[in-house]
Amino acid sequence: MALSLAALRILLGTFFALTGAAKLSPIAAPVSQQMRALFVRFAEVFPLRVFGYQPDPVSYQTAVGWLELLAGSLLLVGPPLLRHISTMFLISLMMGAIFTLVFLRESLSTYIPAIVCLWLLLLLDVCQLLAQTEKVARPRRRRKTTPRVLKES
Repeated sequence: MALSLAALRILLGTFFALTGAAKLSPIAAPVSQQMRALFVRFAEVFPLRVFGYQPDPVSYQTAVGWLELLAGSLLLVGPPLLRHISTMFLISLMMGAIFTLVFLRESLSTYIPAIVCLWLLLLLDVCQLLAQTEKVARPRRRRKTTPRVLKES
């Protein structure tokens, strides 16, 4: 189980680090233009817009890119506590992505990557939690010792 958990963690960490880097990198011009057009639409249905805050699409894309890159990198090489925190950040990002796609009334085929990523992140988080509680719940074996009273007599 530990090997499959590590493989899932590496797969997700690499995926999110690369997608975050793609959002930040101006190298691939056609992909960058498509992402900018998507983030213009995403900014229109930003959840905090109800309170009067609507982000600039470029800064919104940059913020999401940095969060994905940082959380993906921590998922890859971070200590267990930071891996758990990065998993929580990525889960909230995927829930936000699904929220955005619902409000934009996109087709179901557009939801599938976000739903699969969310499901895999939840699976990873639950498995990590179970692995930690299994380590804590195992009782340590004690050596059988005879009471001092019996030793003396």
